[in-house]
Amino acid sequence: MLPLNSFVIVLFFALISLSAKAATTPGYSSEDRGYVAAHTCESCHKSEHESWSDSDHAWAMRPATDQSVLGDFNNTRFIEGDSETRFVMRENNYWVEISGPEGLLEAYRVAYTFGYKPLQQYLIEFPGGRLQALTIAWDSRPKKDGGQRWFSLYPEKHFASGDALHWTGRYQNWNAMCADCHSTNLTVNYSAKDDTFSTTWQEQNVGCQGCHGPGQRHVNWATSLNSRPPKESLPEDKGLDVKFNNLSAERVVETCAYCHSRRQSIKDGHHAQEPYLDKALPTTLRPDLYHSDGQIQGEVYVYGSFIQSKMSAAGVDCLDCHNPHTTKLVAEGNGLCLQCHNSAPPQRFPSLEAGDYASASHHRHREGSEGAQCVNCHMAEQTYMVVDPRRDHSFRIPRPDLTETTGSPNACNNCHTAETPAWAAAAIDRWFEAPQRPHHYANALSSFRKAEENAFIKLAGLIRKTDTPAIARATAGEHLARFGPGASSALRSGLLANEPIVRAYAANSTTLLPVEERVNWLMPLLAMDQPTAVRDQAIRALAGIESSAFPEEQRSIIVALRKDYEKRLIAQAFLPGTRLNLATYLQREGRYDEALSHYQAALRMDPVFAPARINLASLASARGNNELAIKTLEEGVSRANTPPSDRGHLAYLLALAHVDEGNTSAALPQFKLATELNPDNARIFYNYGLVLARVGNLEEASKVLLKGTHKHPNDTSLLDALIYLSLQQGKLENTRTFAKRLNQLAPGNPQTERLLMELDARLDSSR
Repeated sequence: MLPLNSFVIVLFFALISLSAKAATTPGYSSEDRGYVAAHTCESCHKSEHESWSDSDHAWAMRPATDQSVLGDFNNTRFIEGDSETRFVMRENNYWVEISGPEGLLEAYRVAYTFGYKPLQQYLIEFPGGRLQALTIAWDSRPKKDGGQRWFSLYPEKHFASGDALHWTGRYQNWNAMCADCHSTNLTVNYSAKDDTFSTTWQEQNVGCQGCHGPGQRHVNWATSLNSRPPKESLPEDKGLDVKFNNLSAERVVETCAYCHSRRQSIKDGHHAQEPYLDKALPTTLRPDLYHSDGQIQGEVYVYGSFIQSKMSAAGVDCLDCHNPHTTKLVAEGNGLCLQCHNSAPPQRFPSLEAGDYASASHHRHREGSEGAQCVNCHMAEQTYMVVDPRRDHSFRIPRPDLTETTGSPNACNNCHTAETPAWAAAAIDRWFEAPQRPHHYANALSSFRKAEENAFIKLAGLIRKTDTPAIARATAGEHLARFGPGASSALRSGLLANEPIVRAYAANSTTLLPVEERVNWLMPLLAMDQPTAVRDQAIRALAGIESSAFPEEQRSIIVALRKDYEKRLIAQAFLPGTRLNLATYLQREGRYDEALSHYQAALRMDPVFAPARINLASLASARGNNELAIKTLEEGVSRANTPPSDRGHLAYLLALAHVDEGNTSAALPQFKLATELNPDNARIFYNYGLVLARVGNLEEASKVLLKGTHKHPNDTSLLDALIYLSLQQGKLENTRTFAKRLNQLAPGNPQTERLLMELDARLDSSR
């Protein structure tokens, strides 16, 4: 008979085994779904196949063989800091010896290659149907360009095992992060219950059907030709789901957009022929991804930039510049732009002004110089993944004047780094009689980011400005959520917009509006002729509203849409952010225990994911579980790898939680830490000062509040508190100084003016 401890161990592994049966190793789908074997197209489309075979799409993902592996596995070492990784060959397989999930050096066999230039990554199989991407990659550029070496995708950073950015962590997980764009018709098949995957694909890389759609109908059509008399006319329908020569420019762009955009997927598995907003919702011009004027900042993959451009508005599409089979440019250098920008523009673009765009009279730089290259002025470059430079596809006119007002970069100073934006703007003034400097949405987005007083007015104007790119107006719609019911009129304009992306983000920002208003305004967005992304955002905003608030004939539709939306949220809950989406929706629906569980699941994926930690603590506190709220916040504050601003915010919330518990002594050090780590939040200084005053430490309270005013000189609440404390201490001169500053910031306040009169009288009488 087994000892008890052995029995527990056996049972534990049995349970793991049972759980693992739910997951399968990634591979080909057993369902054809209208797709044919990848090699089928080659027999009739030899030239297209040959062009494709060495493209980025063909190399997107391949089994690790001597035909696909580019990296040096000849017992090569890569040393960074205190860690060493070795790349070796064993029995014709490629292996890497590296620190594993427990922090111990282990050997792993490479299963697949991922991409090929300018870098190649490698995928390792893990239990639970996972593939994990190594964060040490091979630089496949020529040696003369610094390539042919191993390098870290996170230079000078070390992620310990257990960190979500460690190569075994959630953010390096192939299934969740990158799979659906490196294979054709990939289905993640995620189990939220046990956090496992059974991922399948129709083609392992991005093949013909990845862009043209399932090929079976086309093959059936082609096969049927064999039985027809030679002179019989062919049927018009060739069975292709996506025939690019029949598509509008917008649909061509949308076909590429799913994989070439930063977006939120709204379903598991996608086909090329599906409208983009039925399978994804693109992200807006958010501060972590784009500069205020829409220039690229984070890794955003083209689409969000392109739809800002005049090129997009004029009907330019991806195939005007890119060969769809080789994925290369159709012309080199300025020749690419001069296809259209010349003295006889194509009739297809009637708004394009004829001109000599290749001459110095246009580009104002020496012929053949870097400044004479169109892309250097109109498509600024940014490097990602250390060695991968990418061009901004918003095709913008350089605007150094916007750099001065919003802080966004500009192409002039990207090269002339020793000069100022004012110098660059003056140069443009000298060059052109009337420089093009139209009003730009950058001013509204910058105003919001800087928390300026007129930010709301600017955003409200932006969402209504119909000649502005839809993604900028959608960004305004997203930001307007911060202003609550006061934004209702502006949001109403967004809900009535022609562009679905604007309607979607306006819908999601209505959650603070009165129930009756929400129901009346959002019900039209639930119609089946609306894109799925729009319906989803409307359903999300309507969460938690009782069925009796809806028209009786619509209630069954609401129930069905809610079930479908929740089902898709669960299928997508494989990342901390997508699990957060599920949890917040369940919380709005009043399903609090389920929401708590999913917030906790998000934190298991990434313990430093602040939004889930904040929501979990807030919900626990609201449900009367202060113990869980405080524990959740303490865990976040104690994690050294939490980003400083997030850690500071958590410390602030923890301080407030201790105050609610009456534990002021525990709150004060957290307030102090919060001011040090997150000094940009004026409210921290304000509450810290008030708590110090409450315990009788008026001198220290005044110091904290004064420090806050140095950081936030225009914050009236800090001045209010300083006036109160100075009066308490009888410091009339200080009180008058603060009151004068307050009166300058908010003139015409009768209370402040009366106080100043009283102070002047008292000070005069004391002299």
